[in-house]
Amino acid sequence: MAAPINIDAYSDALVVLGTAGIVIPMVRRWGLSPVLGYLAAGALLGPLGLGSLIKAFPFLYWVTVVDAKNVAGIAELGVVFLLFLIGMELSYERLKAMRRLVFGLGSLQVILTAAVIGGIAALAGNPPAISIILGACLALSSTAIVIEILSNQGRLATTAGRTSLSVLLAQDLAVIPILLFVSILGSGASGSAVTSLTLALVNATLAVAAIVIIGRLFLRPLFRLVASTGANELFVAAALFVIIGTGVAAAMAGLPMALGGFIAGLLLAETEFRKAIETTIGPFKGLLLGLFFFTVGMNIDVRELAREPLWLFASVVGLIGIKSILLTGLARIFGLSWSAAIETGLLLGPGGEFAFVGIGMAATLGLISPDVSGFMLVLTSITMALIPALSLVARRLTPKFREPKALDPELTVAPSGGTGHAIVIGHGRVGQVVCSLLDRHSHHYIAVDNDAAAVPEQRRSGREVFYGNATDPEFLKSCGIMDAKAVIVTVAAKTEIDEIVRQIRALRADIVIVSRARDAVHARHLYAIGVTDAVPETIEASLQLSEAALIGLGQAIGPIIASIHEKRDEFRRELQQAATRKEAEIMHSVRPKRPRSS
Repeated sequence: MAAPINIDAYSDALVVLGTAGIVIPMVRRWGLSPVLGYLAAGALLGPLGLGSLIKAFPFLYWVTVVDAKNVAGIAELGVVFLLFLIGMELSYERLKAMRRLVFGLGSLQVILTAAVIGGIAALAGNPPAISIILGACLALSSTAIVIEILSNQGRLATTAGRTSLSVLLAQDLAVIPILLFVSILGSGASGSAVTSLTLALVNATLAVAAIVIIGRLFLRPLFRLVASTGANELFVAAALFVIIGTGVAAAMAGLPMALGGFIAGLLLAETEFRKAIETTIGPFKGLLLGLFFFTVGMNIDVRELAREPLWLFASVVGLIGIKSILLTGLARIFGLSWSAAIETGLLLGPGGEFAFVGIGMAATLGLISPDVSGFMLVLTSITMALIPALSLVARRLTPKFREPKALDPELTVAPSGGTGHAIVIGHGRVGQVVCSLLDRHSHHYIAVDNDAAAVPEQRRSGREVFYGNATDPEFLKSCGIMDAKAVIVTVAAKTEIDEIVRQIRALRADIVIVSRARDAVHARHLYAIGVTDAVPETIEASLQLSEAALIGLGQAIGPIIASIHEKRDEFRRELQQAATRKEAEIMHSVRPKRPRSS
């Protein structure tokens, strides 16, 4: 007879796994953050959502979480993994490179914002310790959502992106002392508060020092031994053992498990196994973090929305407004432009996931009442849900605050013209190769490009390249088009190539035009509108591939080069003939027909 199983635990686990496997892919397809998807799913399917209606509708048992404790243990590992990944990112070199913004701007943002929000919480009647916890937790922003949005938009390398990352790194560093402060307050030690805090800090310092020393002695030899076996499953086991083991060691010392994961991340970030470990824990990271956000969502009481809607609305506006204004002002003091400062302030104005960790821990330890913690969790969730909208507002708003850049003097240099020269239109990778070969054969040329960022740099490196629009007839005349011998078009955009060729032919019917083409169809079109020679990228790639293959097969290089030239000429004739036939067909179709005689 089979042993009985805990149906409640398995059904709750199935709900969470179903959310990860079904709901989150749908959320991603809609373009929303998976973090928000897990939070919403937890609030909807948790005991405070549809789970509260199980008695009235028993079928909800199989699609809701009956007891949050059934998944709380696994979800705690999500926090450990989150702090571990942050520790992996906080390498010494990265912090050193960004130290001014991390330890300057980021630290000031956390301290000032926590002081302002904590002061407001104290004025609302909260005890000083609780006010400090609320201020510190709400001062933090969402690393997961902000980084995801900036990464998807390709904006991590912008000024606002680098500043946001720096401030988020400072906030991540601040999480550890915040969690320590909460755990010390929740320990309920007897005696004076100062003495209790001092003893707790000493114990915490000794425990952290012991973990660090043991880790430095054994982590690198451990992973070297495991890596020497070549077994991926053993590497996975070793990585999970270190992450969870340091978390358990921290918990046994009276510290948060997340602190142990953070220390493990810091230690492993200094080893040569960093990238391998990141790849190894990738599949576990997403699922465990999803479990964490799902369980956080289960603690969100959606009824708070109807209980005090006006106060909640005012709190949402107030939190985002206070944090955004403070951070924007600090960013300006640190020399950022108005546009970058405003975008950074709006992105980091909402609350973050660590508010759930800190406030949730305080509520579990009995430091914060369920009503206050429930309200704060709903407040944080709503502000986090507004991050994509605030990002859109920032991108629409910031162009109005951009200061006009001074025009680089290199952009105002006019072409000098000439006689019998070549004009190379486009000075990208293809154009630079063409220019280098013209230099090698001592043929005078003028290169033009419309990239305002690249032209000054190329001119300072000694290239004779000028800024301008090659579709403008007057600019072409200033380049000496009337006395030039040939024009070489190297730009990639089809429509731009067509317009350039038409403008050149309108000025000079006799000039040689050699143009880049995307493929054979584009080449036929270019022949039809008047280029002398079109060079299709696909055909040239196939010819080069054939040449390399024949040489590799041991054929003589002389006959190979001859056959490649013959094949190129054959393609050219076919494309030119096809263009001529097409032109003739067009002319025939538009020629007026003679009326038949009666």
